[in-house]
Amino acid sequence: HNRAIVDFCSIDTRLLPVGYVPLADFERTAAFTREALEMGCAALMIASACPKGHSPSHIGLDPLWAQAEAAGVPIVFHVGGGGQLLNPDYFVNGLPPVPDFHGGDGNFRSVDYMAIPYPVMQTLATMIIDGVLDRHPRLKIGVIEQGATWMPGFMKSIDSAADAFRKNEERLQKLELKPSEYVQRQVRVTPYPHEDAGWVIQQTGPDVCLFSSDYPHVEGGRNPLKRFTNSLEVVSEEERRRFYWDNFVDLMGSSLPASLAVPTS
Repeated sequence: HNRAIVDFCSIDTRLLPVGYVPLADFERTAAFTREALEMGCAALMIASACPKGHSPSHIGLDPLWAQAEAAGVPIVFHVGGGGQLLNPDYFVNGLPPVPDFHGGDGNFRSVDYMAIPYPVMQTLATMIIDGVLDRHPRLKIGVIEQGATWMPGFMKSIDSAADAFRKNEERLQKLELKPSEYVQRQVRVTPYPHEDAGWVIQQTGPDVCLFSSDYPHVEGGRNPLKRFTNSLEVVSEEERRRFYWDNFVDLMGSSLPASLAVPTS
């Protein structure tokens, strides 16, 4: 996959290759990371869900974070890739079958949608609480196509967890920042066009959210720009610029070609 995606993206500097790095084996994770960076991947994707047998915050994965941080390349999560999202028993409700997102009978429905952020919420929580972002302060994390309405509550909840357990957990005592401040400094998320992006920005601060349309998939809707424009009327011009431009440049870091790091108009 990684060699193929680098080759595919080589024809246009606007195409940024994202390499995949599995977390199942510590030594192979480090080797995959090194190989992906050497071949020119602009971001490294890992599964949103917990790998089998150890936490995504395990210290055996520190070479991954260290290499990405040193290269100025972000770690990104994307919907899917973590196995079963929702226990199928939730759909055994005694009611007529519900057509899925595309009008069929087995792909994606409203109840599935509600479960999308759960894996990445838990993974982010363990990474923050176990000090991954504290040890790697220049590492950037992108949460792509998993929505953003959940993020304000997540930030409040993880701060509350730290306050409740700090007395008895040395790992929390070692953190230099509040958990939510690591989010603001290092985590970037993409709202869906149908979400109220303006409200999310008001709750999280101006640095967390960035534009994404999911083009050419139908999930982005027919006019994502219009939807975002309407929801962003409540924020400042500077916050809109950060949403559409600056936060993406910040996320991609030195992996972004210089020609793409400045607006063309």
